[in-house]
Amino acid sequence: MPIQLPVEKWSGAVREVTLGAGPAEGGSRSRIVTVGGETTLPFLHFEGKIPHPPQVALEIKSRRPADWSPLLLETWGDAARDPAAWAAAAERAGADLILLTLDLADSPAEAQKTVASVLQATGLPLIVFGPGQVEKDNELLVAVAESAKGERLVLGVCEEKNYRTIVAAALAHGHLVNSRTPMDVNLSKQLIILIHDMGMPLDRILMDPSTGALGYGIEYGYSVMERLRIAALQGDKMTQQPILVTPGEEAWKTKEGKVGTDVPAEWGDWCERAIHWETLTATTLIHSGADVVVVRHPESLVRIQRTVGALMTEKQAEMAMA
Repeated sequence: MPIQLPVEKWSGAVREVTLGAGPAEGGSRSRIVTVGGETTLPFLHFEGKIPHPPQVALEIKSRRPADWSPLLLETWGDAARDPAAWAAAAERAGADLILLTLDLADSPAEAQKTVASVLQATGLPLIVFGPGQVEKDNELLVAVAESAKGERLVLGVCEEKNYRTIVAAALAHGHLVNSRTPMDVNLSKQLIILIHDMGMPLDRILMDPSTGALGYGIEYGYSVMERLRIAALQGDKMTQQPILVTPGEEAWKTKEGKVGTDVPAEWGDWCERAIHWETLTATTLIHSGADVVVVRHPESLVRIQRTVGALMTEKQAEMAMA
């Protein structure tokens, strides 16, 4: 007797957003990436359409980071001293996207020069984040938006306290923005509304509801993302943005990822443990609805992409759920 799977009928869909622009669109990217478009929950191929697989970005910095794990710095070697070389190495590693994080020590002119060198070194779409201080973010991202006009960068992070300046710069020069809030459904929706009210088209906004790492609050972040995705599929237009999260940043902050001495022997090999922590954090968030995950280690990238590839194959996804 055949088994009839229950099928949920959703009235809504995740909005499609395209990152990067090729020469025909006024940019220089050799590859553009479209995310979103889902009409069902992650990997339920029997229930709806999942036209685009989740994408994996590698994070690079404008300056060699002093606060990154030595495991990461050893892996990237001399490339970590030159953002252009680092971007090229990330592309060779198989990244779908590049996230460049600017530094507090950067001047606007230096930020513009760095972004230009990265754009020249790689043909992948580029996400550019400020260093995380409101005034400095505004100063650097306004300059970058102007100098990289036409490239359809993703500028971030837009938060409640600083979104106006970044959104205005993105609007003026044809870029996208990343809308970040604490882990809360209503706050995520509210900031999307505020950004859209400034005139930013909804197909140029990514939603970033924040996350914790594996073992460090990921359950709450997962729940918030899942609720946002369900609301989107139920037809709530202000929750229908593709989701971007940064599990690499979070995972490499944890003791399990960051520390190699004075830990229980049962934790095993430090490098393998850290990569597992990042990989499992990212794949968990993909299962909760993330369309773009940002990681830091190239081996994590490979493992995440392998998992996504299997889950995007309908037969494999059904076997995984069995």
